[in-house]
Amino acid sequence: SSSEGFGVAEKIVLLTFISAVILMAILGNLLVMVAVCRDRQKIKTNYFIVSLAFADLLVSVLVMPFGAIELVQDNWIYGEMFCLVRTSLDVLLTTASILHLCCISLDRYYAICCQPLVYRNKMTPLRIAVMLGGCWVIPTFISFLPIMQGWNSIGIIDLIQQRQFNKASNSTYCIFMVNKPYAITCSVVAFYILMVLAYYRIYVTAREPARQIQVLQRAGTPADGRQHHPDQHSTHRMKTETKAAKTLCIIMGCFCLCWAPFFVTNIVDPFINYTVPGKLWTAFLWLGYINSGLNPFLYAFLNKSFRRAFLIILCCGDERYRRPSILGQTVPCSTTTINGSTHVLR
Repeated sequence: SSSEGFGVAEKIVLLTFISAVILMAILGNLLVMVAVCRDRQKIKTNYFIVSLAFADLLVSVLVMPFGAIELVQDNWIYGEMFCLVRTSLDVLLTTASILHLCCISLDRYYAICCQPLVYRNKMTPLRIAVMLGGCWVIPTFISFLPIMQGWNSIGIIDLIQQRQFNKASNSTYCIFMVNKPYAITCSVVAFYILMVLAYYRIYVTAREPARQIQVLQRAGTPADGRQHHPDQHSTHRMKTETKAAKTLCIIMGCFCLCWAPFFVTNIVDPFINYTVPGKLWTAFLWLGYINSGLNPFLYAFLNKSFRRAFLIILCCGDERYRRPSILGQTVPCSTTTINGSTHVLR
């Protein structure tokens, strides 16, 4: 929070903007969850998408409203314990979002780069359940555990207490500051390492089908000069999977762009004696929160199946938008889906 506060006009603009962000995040993520859950096909990747949308929904319901009240009122009125709970939820849900994206990238890698039988053996219901559980349990050990125990404030307790109370305005703030060990271990591991590994995996996943398409196209022109068309189904599937991987890459890219300023500042601030201005912290934090409402619009913009599913829900099942399956076509062979794009596996 900023000790300088905001003027009346600034508060009106802030309140309007923040309300729009919260409403967009709640309705958008509910729309994603309903669209996927109403789909007749039980696609493995959809479990991760629903869980990711649920994490973003919790951010918009449990974290953003209290931060907005503190920002507009320039005062924290809920007590020190709830401040720790809210901060822990913030860190937990942000880390959970990162882990969900990593799991989706791993699922895409197996689905596209492995044989269908290998994919089915790798992504069993038990393994999916374990991965989903890990997406929620692991962040607890870098959020609730260290924050409630005060590990993040070791060595800077006096500075935190000084900033929690502003004598000039008689205001109290919910301050979250981290020491150097916490900033390095948690931020670097949770954001930089995991996101870099996930991005690399997505890059490999997107490149592999494109390379196979080139091989098939070259195979269509043998030495005798006669043109032979490669398997059209294989070529179409690879193009679809490449597009799906690129779509996921865009979603992960938006996540990085929204949260990178906060995580960079979070690491730099302890090494410059905590001199980053409060309003800059606020701007970076809410830029990250915006990401919680951004994914549903990316789905609708990048994927026709999700766009159709949203229209069906919003238009109360209008037959003009209905198809045999909302998020994919019903086919006799095994399928997998990323962000609504169905990929046929043979």
